[in-house]
Order: sequence, then structure tokens, then C-alpha cells
Amino acid sequence: MSRFLEQPSTVWLTGATSGIGEALAHRLIDDGHSLVVTGRREDALEKLVQMAPERVTTAAADTTDTRQLSDVGAVLDRGGPVDVVVLNAGTCEYLDIRHFDSELIGRNIETNVMGTVRCIEQALPRLRRTRRLGKPAALVIVGSSAWWFPFTRAEGYGASKAALAYLAQSLRADLAREGIDVFLVSPGFVKTPLTDRNDFPMPFLIQPDDAAKRITEGLKKGRHSIEFPRRFTWTIRMLGNLPQVLIDRMAARMARESSEEHRST
Repeated sequence: MSRFLEQPSTVWLTGATSGIGEALAHRLIDDGHSLVVTGRREDALEKLVQMAPERVTTAAADTTDTRQLSDVGAVLDRGGPVDVVVLNAGTCEYLDIRHFDSELIGRNIETNVMGTVRCIEQALPRLRRTRRLGKPAALVIVGSSAWWFPFTRAEGYGASKAALAYLAQSLRADLAREGIDVFLVSPGFVKTPLTDRNDFPMPFLIQPDDAAKRITEGLKKGRHSIEFPRRFTWTIRMLGNLPQVLIDRMAARMARESSEEHRST
């Protein structure tokens, strides 16, 4: 089992301009690592560069755009070997079942799944190059614990995160022979610009700095499944292991209560 980030490393980080990604960038910079940071807002990326101009390189891109990601690949090749790739870019849109919207579900899938897949296509040749140099290499996929239970209105978001979990676990099996470690990060509720839009209670909500700390500590300890906060993830896992008939009843009740609340506002 390899451990990562214990020594100065080169990290490619996507979704670096806000939320968990921004907090993770700050923590990695403070810990002395070198970063290639990707996001859509160049102004926010430049602020990260100002923290450590000699160690931070920008590679602005929309992760759903194959051409833009090819340009990122060229930036990665200009630097040293990439030790760790953290694929954090994502989105969340909730569905109003009264107006079923395939495009909304598609946007969740396109950003969260296909955006990640396109990044993996760029990441693997660089991680393989690192392994050929005899160095450890890691691919980190940031998913969510949301898919462990069928939450109301989360058909698109939950499905995309379930796909990421399966993707990460399959990649872990296939890449094991090459010595590339695959980590899956499954957060609960983290205060970010995305969760700031939520109109429902978010139990055990944590700050982005806390999330970043848990991710880096998990990588240092070699934990291939990084889940937090434990009070939330244990609760959701417990609920998800109930008999299906009970899960269905609970989920349906949550959906009714959510629908009634929206009609009253």
C-alpha cells in the first residue's frame, strides 16, 4: 500500500477554483507541493499562482471539452512527473419530478462522469510515465456519499456519483497490475457554492478546509476509500443496508415531505 503527499509531490488538481478544490489547493500549496491547477475561471486560478508562483501552474479548461483538456495535457508534459491526479470538478442539479428533464440529468452525467473520464484519459499516460521512473502514482476521484441512499430530487446527481464509484473501483482493479493507486473520496455535505444553493437541511455540514484536511490525511495513510464526516457516512451506510422495502418507504416519505414543503413556499 503506497502512501502519498508525505514528500513534496507534483499534483494535477481539477475544480480548483472553489469549494473543496480551492481549499485542497491551499492546503497542498501550504504543505510544499507543486500544482497544476485546472478550472474554468482564470482569475481564480491566478490567485492560486500568487500563493507560490514557483510551484503553481495554471491550466484553465472546462473538463467536458476534449480539446481544452488536450491543451492541459501539454501543460502537464512541460513540468516534472505527475505524482497525484485529483479529479474534483463537478456539478449538482436537482430534478423536479413534476417536470422530468432529461437535459438536466444529462448535464449531471456530462460534467460529473464524462468530465472525469476525459480527465482520466489525459491523466493515465502521465501517471504511467511516473511509474516507469519507479515512483508511486495515484489517481484520486472525488465522488459523493449521496448515492448510498435514494434521496429525493437527486436522480441525476446521485446516478452520476454512483457511476463514479463504480468507475473508481473498476479502475483500481485494472490499474493494480501497473502499480497505479486509485482513491475514491466520498464526502457528505461540505459548505461550497453548490451546497449554498440547497434548500433543505444538511446534517453534519463541514467546511471546505476540513474536507481538504481529511482528503490529504487519507492519501498520506493510503486509504483507498476516503469517507467523511464519519457520523454522516456511517448513518447513510446504515440506512442503505436496511431491507429494500424500508428504504423505499423512507425515500418516498422524504419525497412527499419535500414536495409538500415546496408547495407551501
